[in-house]
Amino acid sequence: MVVRIEAYQLAYVPLPKAACSSVKKALALLDPVVSLPPRETRDVHTWHRLYPTRRFRARQMARLEGYFRFCVVRDPLARLLSVWTNRVQEFGDLRNAWSLQSGRVALPMEPDPDFFFSHLTAYAQAVSGIKHHVLPAPVFLGPDLGAYSRVYRTEEMAILGEDLSQRCNQAVSLPRANSSGTRLRAEDLKPATLDALRVRLDAEYGFLSSYYDNPFDVRSHGACVTPSARLS
Repeated sequence: MVVRIEAYQLAYVPLPKAACSSVKKALALLDPVVSLPPRETRDVHTWHRLYPTRRFRARQMARLEGYFRFCVVRDPLARLLSVWTNRVQEFGDLRNAWSLQSGRVALPMEPDPDFFFSHLTAYAQAVSGIKHHVLPAPVFLGPDLGAYSRVYRTEEMAILGEDLSQRCNQAVSLPRANSSGTRLRAEDLKPATLDALRVRLDAEYGFLSSYYDNPFDVRSHGACVTPSARLS
C-alpha cells in the first residue's frame, strides 16, 4: 500500500522492519483527513491498521506524478536480525502460531536464534507474520529505487524529519514507534548460521548496494563484521 497524504503531496512506500511504524505514525499525525482514536488507546497497531504494508504494485506508483515519493531502507542483515528480537521474542509470532501450536508443522515454538535462522524458510512458510517481515525489500519497494524522489536509510531518520517539516511547514518528529528492547548481533550467531544468511541476503545487498555495504564480503574464518551504511 502506498501511504498518500494528499494535502502535502507525499507518497510513502513502507518496508517492514525499516522504521515503518515511526514513519506511519508521523504521517498519520500530519494527515488532516485521518481520524485517530483517543491518544491513550493508540499503540503501534494503530498505525498499521491505518496504513497496511502491502506488496508493491506498479500501477499505484504510476498515479503519483507530482508527489514526493519516498521510502526508507535498512541494512538487510540488521533488518533480518530484528525479526528475531521483535517478532519472535517480543510479539511471540511463533508461540501464537496455530500451525506450530497444533503440531501441524514440526518446528519448535521456542527456538534459539541459530535454529530459527537456519530454518527460516520453513518458519516463513508456516507463520504468515514471519513471512511478511522477512520478504526481500524489492517485494515491497519495487524493482527500481530510481522511481523514488528520495530513498532514506534508517540512519537518516533525522534528515527525513527535517525534509517533512519543510514540506509540511510544521515540526515533524520521528521517534522510534516499535523499537526492540533487546538486540541480536551477527557476532551472536554461529558461522554456519551466518553462511545461510549470506546466501539468503546476497541479492538484497545487491539491490541496496548504493546504500549499504555487504558485510559478508569482508568475512574471514566465519566471522561477520557489523553491518554498516554507505557513506553519503
